[in-house]
Amino acid sequence: MNLHTLFRSSAAFRVRIALNIKGLKYNSIPKVLANNEHRTAQYLQLNPQGLIPALEIDGVVLQQSLAIIEYLDETHPSPPLLPQDPVSRAKVRAMALAIACEIHPLNNLRVLNYLRKELGQSEDAVNAWYRHWVVEGFAGLEVMVRESSSAKRYSFADALSMADVLLVPQMFNARRFNCDLAPFPTLVAISAHLESLPAFHAARPEAQPDAT
Repeated sequence: MNLHTLFRSSAAFRVRIALNIKGLKYNSIPKVLANNEHRTAQYLQLNPQGLIPALEIDGVVLQQSLAIIEYLDETHPSPPLLPQDPVSRAKVRAMALAIACEIHPLNNLRVLNYLRKELGQSEDAVNAWYRHWVVEGFAGLEVMVRESSSAKRYSFADALSMADVLLVPQMFNARRFNCDLAPFPTLVAISAHLESLPAFHAARPEAQPDAT
């Protein structure tokens, strides 16, 4: 497996966690965004969107982090990242999508750069934008997780799930942008537990070969 990645990309962070949970070995192929390595003709053949990550497996290229994670879960079902029954699966997916669809797209680097460059926003304004959407998304997610978590170790019941895989990278970014996390004690407690687990610890951005 070849993972086209970037140490600080939360989407790539998710996939690294999932690969580690499944015990799968992979080659890390970092992309330097400042050099537009994600926009080269060679990479655009792998991922026409020019986004990170992309995962190459036996001649097949997969894009979009959630699609990759679900593929890994279907092809390597132990340990599972989605519950067996449909209702529980839907609830875990809803938590994951609350991050992947409601928070992350608004705070993606290309969005922040558009605010800075094309719209001429100051760094303070860009950071305020970032924090606003984290707080907006975490407010609902805190309630969802609080009602579903059994022991405040995992987002759903008392088992690792795809929701946890997405939570930790988003919490990393929230801390990086100095978001006030005091209103979200359940998310903070669960993330702290998850970050102590080997699969999550090894995937953290500062442990990656391209970290600077």
